Amino acid sequence: MDSFRNIGLMGRPGNAAVADTLSDLHRYLVAQGRHVIYDDDTAEIMGRDDIQVCSKAQLGEACDLIIVVGGDGSLLHAGRTLARANTPVLGINRGRLGFLTDILPSEIEQQVGAVLSGQYSEDVRFLLSATVVRNGREESEMLALNDVILHTGTTVHMIEFELYIEGQFVYRLRSDGLIISTPTGSTAYALSGGGPILHPKLDAIGLVPMHPHTLSSRPIVVDGNSEIKILVLSDIPPRVSTDGQPGQILQAGDWIYVRKHPFKLRLLHPPGHDFYAACRTKLGWNSHQAGID
Repeated sequence: MDSFRNIGLMGRPGNAAVADTLSDLHRYLVAQGRHVIYDDDTAEIMGRDDIQVCSKAQLGEACDLIIVVGGDGSLLHAGRTLARANTPVLGINRGRLGFLTDILPSEIEQQVGAVLSGQYSEDVRFLLSATVVRNGREESEMLALNDVILHTGTTVHMIEFELYIEGQFVYRLRSDGLIISTPTGSTAYALSGGGPILHPKLDAIGLVPMHPHTLSSRPIVVDGNSEIKILVLSDIPPRVSTDGQPGQILQAGDWIYVRKHPFKLRLLHPPGHDFYAACRTKLGWNSHQAGID
């Protein structure tokens, strides 16, 4: 029970429901004898001057556990920020689907209390690094917990690119883009694009073409340690984005290098967490279960 003494709180700004849940959580944690620290953005929505505040970059170093209140997008942002610190993250769902934030606000005392007492399971989720190289020089690096997406940006034209995996040419494709997904992201945008659901424990990457011009271009799954390279051929400027962020506008001749990032996210779940049960709930799968002999 002493392993989670200092607990950081993060929440999505501009949401009154998030602020209410943070207040409830704060009261509960203080009553349990825990020390609570906020990142600076979250502290602004609390409207209090009696709380300890630090930057997002410092929060992971200062805390033994980070609790994120919001939707999966909030946890994605926290994951990219906190992975380097190796601090475990727990999510309370104030969004829609909630594959990553799996505790309801009404369950704080029961579920958070169980985690504080050492009753939890831990997932280790890998991130992807996307590096843009132009004329032999590195332009930018972006991190993704869900996905790296090459897309058309604001245009409605197809883009053309070449795909290489582990140095081997795969294909030249005209499409609306390509989704490169971690197992974490396989239940997000990649799923809506027709990609496979990857169990979180898989060490694999999914590649899902977006509306390809050739019907034979299908999603493929490769080893999680693969180096993926994309050569941009289209003169119409596409964009590369990670986890729904604005990303970077590209030029013909740019290369995108996608590799597994060395730091990982430690994601905690309360007792009873079941990935397939989450799929049934979030995706509307049939929940009827026949008797088992």
